[in-house]
Amino acid sequence: MFRHLITLLFALFTLSAFAGVDANQANRADLETVKGIGPGLSGKIVEARKTGNFKDWSDLVDRVGGIGPGNAAKFSQAGLTVGGAAYDGKAEAAKPAKGAKKDKGDKAPKAAKKADKPASM
Repeated sequence: MFRHLITLLFALFTLSAFAGVDANQANRADLETVKGIGPGLSGKIVEARKTGNFKDWSDLVDRVGGIGPGNAAKFSQAGLTVGGAAYDGKAEAAKPAKGAKKDKGDKAPKAAKKADKPASM
């Protein structure tokens, strides 16, 4: 009987350790229970949340420095959620990256720019 009680308590403790931590509701201490999130990153998350809750994972990635798609996937696997949802990398891959360069076809060639400038004397 005692073994069953210990096993049940251990199982409940293990399940609570894997319970999701929502980025919109957690305080700094709760965020730091997620593997990979330390005091600095938890502070950034709480500070970014002051302007409003995160709509989804892409909103979290956009607003919090230090969290990119790779870290978002790791944090999600470790139990972090946004609005109760786990990270879906497919949705993030469809969006262009933050620092993505524009298509080179948008820029005029250097030779054309030189021709537009008047000659100085």
